[in-house]
Amino acid sequence: MSRHKVVSVTYQIRSTEGDILEHRDLPVNYLHGGASDIFPEVESALEGKEVGDSVTVDLTPERGFGNRDPNLIITDDVETFPLELRKVGAELGATNDKGEEIHFRTVTIEDDQLTVDGNHPLAGLDIVFKVKVVGVREPTPDELAGGELAP
Repeated sequence: MSRHKVVSVTYQIRSTEGDILEHRDLPVNYLHGGASDIFPEVESALEGKEVGDSVTVDLTPERGFGNRDPNLIITDDVETFPLELRKVGAELGATNDKGEEIHFRTVTIEDDQLTVDGNHPLAGLDIVFKVKVVGVREPTPDELAGGELAP
């Protein structure tokens, strides 16, 4: 495919041991060569591919979901956390001093202590990203002008 096409992909993320970490059968769209959340190495691997083609890309934490940041793991008394976070698996978004959105996830509650983790669940992992191209189309004028897809 060439730049500035809307590409629809399905994907699977595996650990280097072969365990499936994430799987997406419903197509996800991105603007090839435009602003997107797709990893640059994956986008590069998809260059020149057509519908039906697949690529497999190995990503280190630095090139994938980042390294785990121990500063994003917080443990404190349950009462210090909002009610929305007081069950394992609950998530809540917050904005840091730089204006970046961080999603905290409750990972444990033990002995009146609650622990949240603001790291991406796949942070710190070497992953294998397998992507299949399921569609390619021309972008709308608005998509092309904005450099990204409308939500």
